[in-house]
Amino acid sequence: MLSFDEKYCLDQFKALLAIDSTTGQYEEIERYMLDQCEELGFKACTCRKGGVIADLGGEGDPIVVTAHLDDIGLMVRKINPDGTLNVCTVGGLPPQYAVTENVRVHTRDGKVYTGTVCRTPGSVHVTEEEFRTTLPDYRKNVCIVLDEPVKNAGDTRALGIETGDIIALDTRFTMSNGYIKSRFVDDKACVAVVLTFMVKYLKDTGKKPCRKVYAYFAAYEEIGHGTSWIPEDTKDILALDIAPTGPDQNSEEHKVSIFAKDTSYPFHWAMTNELRKVAKDQGLNWVMDVFTPHYGTDAETSIRAGYDIRHAAIGPGTSNSHGYERTHIDGLRNTYCLMAAYLLG
Repeated sequence: MLSFDEKYCLDQFKALLAIDSTTGQYEEIERYMLDQCEELGFKACTCRKGGVIADLGGEGDPIVVTAHLDDIGLMVRKINPDGTLNVCTVGGLPPQYAVTENVRVHTRDGKVYTGTVCRTPGSVHVTEEEFRTTLPDYRKNVCIVLDEPVKNAGDTRALGIETGDIIALDTRFTMSNGYIKSRFVDDKACVAVVLTFMVKYLKDTGKKPCRKVYAYFAAYEEIGHGTSWIPEDTKDILALDIAPTGPDQNSEEHKVSIFAKDTSYPFHWAMTNELRKVAKDQGLNWVMDVFTPHYGTDAETSIRAGYDIRHAAIGPGTSNSHGYERTHIDGLRNTYCLMAAYLLG
């Protein structure tokens, strides 16, 4: 098994988590990634819609390795008469996975306000019994309560908050006994894995990939068009994304999953078999898994866009997807080693 710099990967993960990047809110994290690429000596450019593509070197049969920068979150739909915020989702964030979370509201003119996702009414002790049985619904009984002394919609608008402002959730990162708990393991943990490879196996050792490699840090995966454009010479795409655990799944938090199929398509048979062989040869802790009925990656996005390429996906087993997620450092290690061994040949 290849060596894995656990500290560097975790430091990068925490640095990425510290940057709010709800889908569409890409500018700050894009600047961060450009700075990282420049510091490491890799040529990089931005996409017009947002996202960063770095040239990692190598020659022949170009492959895109992608991990996405964007997070699920919320957007202000309207301001309620009492000054609270009615919201809609940006990406797949069920209300039951958001209620009681602390948030930051980013206005269009750059102001940031804190608040909490609350049920309405919000106190169990003074609420009728139906509160306990009614599901949370963004349209009816969930709102953002601001940490500001607002009493009406005019007070809230005076702060500069309006329809269309972006709302980011606190990550609540913590780690215990190797278990990593945080929002947005999907997919900032995988971005950190790719950055670790760029530093520890390319920059620090001077090694070259066995083929031309683009690292594409996409900004719109959570809403389905992250890699709908890729470099024209691309032959293959390899997505790094979480492998959700569940009762019918093989995926485990200590392991790397090689994806056989997502909701839409089987992954490329030959490319998947190449990854299986590398995992076996490296002695990795790995499984094959199928993800359905509600899962896709940016590898699928490129296929759907019409590119004549092979596509595959791998990632660390992760529980509680799109909620307060959990994985294990071993899952990141196995994902890293599989990706690195595959790209180094």
